[in-house]
Amino acid sequence: MDKKTWIQSGKAVLGIEFGSTRIKAVLIDGEHMPIASGSHQWENRLEDGIWTYSLEDIWKGLQDCYRDLAEDVRKQYGVELTRAAAIGISAMMHGYMVFDSEDNLLVSFRTWRNTITGQAAEELSRLLQFNIPERWSIAHLYQAVLKGEPHVPSITYMTTLAGYIHWKLTGRKVLGVGDASGMFPIDSGAGTFDAEMLEKTEQAIAGQGDYGWRLGDILPRVLSAGQEAGVLTEEGAALLDPSGRLQAGIPLCPPEGDAGTGMAATNSVAVHTGNVSAGTSVFAMVVLDKALNRPHREIDMVTTPDGKPVAMVHVNNCTSDFNAWAGLFREFAGCVGVEMDDNELFSMLYRKALEGDADCGGLLSYGYLSGEPITGMTEGRPLFVRLPDGNFTLANVMRTHLYSALGALKIGMDILTKEEHVTLEKLLGHGGFFKTPGVGQRIMAAAMNTAVSVMETAGEGGPWGMALLAAYMVSVSGNGGDGEGKSLPEYLNSQVFAGASGSCMEPDAEDAAGFEAFLARYRACLPAERAAVENLR
Repeated sequence: MDKKTWIQSGKAVLGIEFGSTRIKAVLIDGEHMPIASGSHQWENRLEDGIWTYSLEDIWKGLQDCYRDLAEDVRKQYGVELTRAAAIGISAMMHGYMVFDSEDNLLVSFRTWRNTITGQAAEELSRLLQFNIPERWSIAHLYQAVLKGEPHVPSITYMTTLAGYIHWKLTGRKVLGVGDASGMFPIDSGAGTFDAEMLEKTEQAIAGQGDYGWRLGDILPRVLSAGQEAGVLTEEGAALLDPSGRLQAGIPLCPPEGDAGTGMAATNSVAVHTGNVSAGTSVFAMVVLDKALNRPHREIDMVTTPDGKPVAMVHVNNCTSDFNAWAGLFREFAGCVGVEMDDNELFSMLYRKALEGDADCGGLLSYGYLSGEPITGMTEGRPLFVRLPDGNFTLANVMRTHLYSALGALKIGMDILTKEEHVTLEKLLGHGGFFKTPGVGQRIMAAAMNTAVSVMETAGEGGPWGMALLAAYMVSVSGNGGDGEGKSLPEYLNSQVFAGASGSCMEPDAEDAAGFEAFLARYRACLPAERAAVENLR
């Protein structure tokens, strides 16, 4: 069946992901390949000390992204997008969205970028003997409890961004297990929130006051990959496509977080596989066959979309400062009469970085736009410093920013590989960091001292991974689909990635040694970054 007929017959599958700077939609065909896409640029704002997006931002962004997708379908195939086999919604994990009994948002959406829950994260980690990161939903809730925020007694529901959008599109208060694992610890055996930890946390909350609700009652229902999670309602269809062309009744799969979609997009859901997603933030994930020896503040324990335990190193800051420097060079180019589009500019600067010294020639940067818990920074101050006799060249400046983007990640990954002795034979990379062929991949291989593979679909990233999870739900729904009876790893191996093309790059010995030298300076100069945070106001 050709792509036009596939779309007209309602067999295409749609994945939508809300990233930090872009909302993207990808439509896939029966071969799981992208056949149309749409996007919308957006940016979080710092309001009253809180990193947030407004509800208006969310819905305007979703509608504009979908409209862009529908226009792409119209231009390519000459047809209207009115039906789909399934839809999947994904978004950046964690954060805090709480609602009252009339479904009103009680406080502004607090994103993963906020590092304002230190006391709660520390107390809960100690109570549960489980690392609770500051960006997790439960940390935000408990911090609000500890501070006595006036909205707390009115809470009737708490969810993530993906869970919120899915709820409004379907009326269902559910969440995929991978996204749920960034709200509260998961019992992988039971496939839901850990009951013992839930009880301990409820007791701790009750010790702070009588709020008229229990934690277990305000959390979403947890679902695993392959389960049906409702259908697009008439109201939901109007929210997604105000033009009225999109029909209601389309099934939706469990909403997921960007970690889960990254695992699906890189075929990294089986035990002993790993992936790294690098863009505005960066995180590396390794699927485990056993628990870690002890909790680590730098290591999050989350799950795959089908509930297997995953060790995750999450870093708040990755490419944002590189992007800011690229903007500076774009401005200079404009001053001398040269106009460059983003793809041309970024590709040029990425390739230039490979010409730099392996250790960056005595240059150092911290691309911290926001706080960085792994290195103990409560706030961010982008910082660039160099030795007086450093080799201050454009190539070294750009290489420094790429190295710095992975500095905190390397610190966390060293705990996994050197202290916990987790074996990592290969990482699969995706996200904007890998968009310029061979550059981000080479830098990542040097930083992790591990082979890094990038597939041709790596640039599609999360929305494509979300579409794969939606397609998996269709295939296992009992209608004789090609995935019926298959686990998620089996489905991805046999139906999606069999014969998939890509490239694998081994670490270059000189690059790896250079990164280690850079990292030694990075660790040693962290007090300078801390001083900037404390004194630059």
